[in-house]
Amino acid sequence: MKIVKNDLFDYKNRYIWQIDGGFKFSLDSILLAEYVKVRNNLSILDMCTGNAPIPLIISTKTNSKIVGFEIQKDIANLAKKSVEENKLGNQIKIINDDINNIGKYEEKNSFDVITCNPPYFKENSSLVNKNDYKSLARHEITINLDNIFSLGFKYLKNNGILYMVHRPERLDDIIILANKYRINVKELILIITNGSMIPTLVLVKCVKNSKSGIKFRKIYDVSKCITYQHIFDSE
Repeated sequence: MKIVKNDLFDYKNRYIWQIDGGFKFSLDSILLAEYVKVRNNLSILDMCTGNAPIPLIISTKTNSKIVGFEIQKDIANLAKKSVEENKLGNQIKIINDDINNIGKYEEKNSFDVITCNPPYFKENSSLVNKNDYKSLARHEITINLDNIFSLGFKYLKNNGILYMVHRPERLDDIIILANKYRINVKELILIITNGSMIPTLVLVKCVKNSKSGIKFRKIYDVSKCITYQHIFDSE
């Protein structure tokens, strides 16, 4: 496996280690990290952290401590190498374990913010190679939406925020499970990525123990964006 160091898109002085010709971070992660609102001195958890693009980008906006969980050893090692490359070891901690084992490392009700770019597709055991990097990242083999919202409720502080990026076709599942675990959906942004009129991504903001009611922000077409920095700040 050959690994390479790349610029983290156009973020100044941010670099990321990736598998050459293989597992790489995506636009989804950049958009989610840009969507997250943070200030200093928060506690932040990134589920399904991959090679840590979301913690690396969020670290440009805050001095808050960030914990990233990644179940795949090779990918977690890339995340750790990326953290070291950017000299962020005092701010970002990468844990190579199943997020369902978080209780071994963290206290309940301890995070102000949770971020998650989860697998989008429901598992189909007859079609998915469970040992493939991309399959684990794309399909609900080791984690699903129910796990994410259950853990979110347990590990968020009261009124803590869960930010997620997903596919619009999974919105029904997201809203149902958010209500089930009392982390109500409070805001949605639909994203067009391919120049068509049909959104292909949705950014979701959920708040623990919040009242019901969802705000829809304008639809963003990012298909011709040169940079994504501060893209959601103007509205």
